[in-house]
Amino acid sequence: MARQVVECVPNFSEGRDRSKLKAITDAIESTAGVRLLDVDAGPDTNRTVVTFVGTPDAVVDAALAAIATAARVIDMRAHSGAHPRMGATDVCPFVPVEGITLEECADLARRLGARVGRELGIPVYLYEAAASRPERRNLASVRKGEYEGLARKLEDPEWTPDFGPAQLNATAGATIIGAREFLIAYNVTLNTRDKALASDIAFELREKGRAARETTGAAVYARGNVLTYRDGAFPCGNCAFIGPSFAETERHCVASHGYALRDLLASNDVDTSMVVGQKVYRAGLFQHCKAIGWYVDTYKRAQVSINLTNWKVTPPHVVLEAARRLAAERGLAVTGSEIVGLVPYGALLEAGRFYLKRQGRSPHVPARDLLESAVFSMGLADVAPFEIEKKVIGLPEDVTGKLAGMRIVDLVDEVSRDTPAPGGGSIAALCGALGAALASMVANLTHGKAEFAEREAVALDIAERAQRLAAELVAAVDADTNAFNAYMDARRMPRSTVAEREAREAAMQAGLKLAVAVPMRTAEASFEAMQVARDAAEHGNPASVTDGAVGSAAAWAGVQGGVWNVLINLKDIADRAYVDRMRARCVTLIARATALRDEAGAAVDAKLEAQLNR
Repeated sequence: MARQVVECVPNFSEGRDRSKLKAITDAIESTAGVRLLDVDAGPDTNRTVVTFVGTPDAVVDAALAAIATAARVIDMRAHSGAHPRMGATDVCPFVPVEGITLEECADLARRLGARVGRELGIPVYLYEAAASRPERRNLASVRKGEYEGLARKLEDPEWTPDFGPAQLNATAGATIIGAREFLIAYNVTLNTRDKALASDIAFELREKGRAARETTGAAVYARGNVLTYRDGAFPCGNCAFIGPSFAETERHCVASHGYALRDLLASNDVDTSMVVGQKVYRAGLFQHCKAIGWYVDTYKRAQVSINLTNWKVTPPHVVLEAARRLAAERGLAVTGSEIVGLVPYGALLEAGRFYLKRQGRSPHVPARDLLESAVFSMGLADVAPFEIEKKVIGLPEDVTGKLAGMRIVDLVDEVSRDTPAPGGGSIAALCGALGAALASMVANLTHGKAEFAEREAVALDIAERAQRLAAELVAAVDADTNAFNAYMDARRMPRSTVAEREAREAAMQAGLKLAVAVPMRTAEASFEAMQVARDAAEHGNPASVTDGAVGSAAAWAGVQGGVWNVLINLKDIADRAYVDRMRARCVTLIARATALRDEAGAAVDAKLEAQLNR
């Protein structure tokens, strides 16, 4: 069965008392099968976001332990803070990470909710993907009224909790449990202490927008008079259009601005059955974006506090650039931004590419360069340190202690020892990776140069292909050794009985096929690296033609080395049909690679001869 990994991100209504927070995190870490990733405490908001991951059952157990501990050490009757909250454990979402679906995470939320209600006597509401009814999907709707309004809310039959008693737990409040896609908690910091200015920007950004106002000419939108609907006059909140009927304005909003007016009004608690006399609302800039403004005394600055509920639709760097524009219009400056909790690897990669493109540089560079570009460009270390290894979830596997993480001299020494692995297969993969890396270098030396403007698109395509191949082939350096070791482990299996001998033989045959599959892919990827290096030599900066040529030659070694490692392992495989298929693939690949090697070499020699004869 595939590995299942779930992330849990409970938010606790305590950000100041370290002993209370330690009690909560100790409860999490005492649960086998989970790993605590991050504890982000906010003294000013008096709130802490905790992130941990683990197997489904373990995560549910750890979450229950944390909620029980929070109910014991936090007293909501004495709590105050800038962030909206309903209970000691305010919200507890499950997030799919690997091998598990959102609906399966919703089932985990229901399991946890039932236990919290039954075992701890805390009212529980379900939200997002676990919601019991559509009107409870939105976190803000469920949390409306906060702790102070909870007793009255519990008396309303429409707000009977999904689990637990329909009466106030005075010290613990209520807990909201659900399942959602990855949420990025993202704050944009301004060079002002004025919370109202931060709020003015937040309302422009967030999906639910704000009350529409008359134009005053002032940069701060909040200073105009609020518009209302009148008989025969139904203004659009996002432009000067005024429809003679509400239906006409609805059609205009869809056609001109791309949003459903009724949905916008409903999100702002407007009764759409009778809109005359009600406020007009202006849609915000971004979907899946929630935002408020607040002042953080620790930083002596105001922030736009943002939750991005689907970063693939609305990524943080796009919101940041809009915030920078809105701030400048108001005479403000964005000093930086911060990630609260963790951020997906893909989100920062996308941001790094965005800023490198904006700078006129190639976005197809090593992943670490992209991450650092994002950190610097977004000012993520403005108010607190930003450590990539601690803040980014989903980073490529750490190569520390692996062949790929060795210094060159140490790898050479390791290969030279009297052990069969690492051997030719790993070195073939390394040759292919170096060939792809040289192709990327040539392409990136070509990109952005005025004299090669007509080659811009080709250079970027080469760099993108080369970076992908280089990453794959670097991983194959260790994969080849691991594949060989799997075969050797099978050979060491016991063989005293018939059953043991049969199991050993089956494991050896499977190990041999793995020991064939890995170098076969190395050979094929190295052939692709030969192609991209050939393209780099042909279309790249002429001053780097030999770098492309060396790349092609190195990748050729990867092809030939990979094929040789396939062939030597085929001799012991009993499946003759499999052997015949793999031999045919090797013959075809070597023929293509040889032709490409000769063609590329002749082309480079001709270029060098032409340069020498000028």
